[in-house]
Formats: sequence, structure tokens, C-alpha cells
Amino acid sequence: MARSKGEGGLVYSTGKETMASLLEGITLGSEEETLSPSEQRLHVHMERKGRKGKTVTLITGFVGRSSDLEELSKELKAKCGIGGSVKEGEVILQGEVVERVASLLREMGYKQTTGK
Repeated sequence: MARSKGEGGLVYSTGKETMASLLEGITLGSEEETLSPSEQRLHVHMERKGRKGKTVTLITGFVGRSSDLEELSKELKAKCGIGGSVKEGEVILQGEVVERVASLLREMGYKQTTGK
């Protein structure tokens, strides 16, 4: 098997190996296993700084897969009837909905702290 690293980090082979055999044993971007809601301690707070004066509610401290965080975000946005996004491991919800989100998270079994 002949593997080389070319410019840009590309891996290529001149042999007849399959891609699966070349990637065997390599883990790509493995994420942490998602903790159960009762094991999570989320921080819910409001922020306005650096957002052109707009108020947002941030949820930080989630431990787990990004797909699970996206699902949590989707559920909260639907239940609150607001928009938002997930960036860099944080859920960003439009508006000042700290108390509503904290209540919903408690109902889902999450532990959380609230702040400003």
C-alpha cells in the first residue's frame, strides 16, 4: 500500500485498496457521548452585547453530540415560537425568554442555572 500526503492534506493511493481499508482505524471528528438530561448542567442567560442591541437568550454547557444539541434547539424554538440557531456549542434564541426556557428545560429533566 502506498499512501502519501500531498498539498492540502489530501491522501491518495496508487494501489487497489478500497477507501474503507485506507481509513480503517481512523476516527474522524468523534464527538462526546450525549449525557442524559439529569446529568447535564446548562447555563441559561440573556445577552445583548455585540448583537446590535438585540436581546438573545443563550444556553451553554451542553455535553454531547452536535446533532442532539440541534434537536434540543429545534424543540425549544418550536415550544417558544421563536427563531434561533446553534453556534460553537451554544443555543442562541431570539428575545428575552430566559424564564420560559428555564421552565421548559426543567420539564425536560435538565438541571440549569440562570443568570443575566
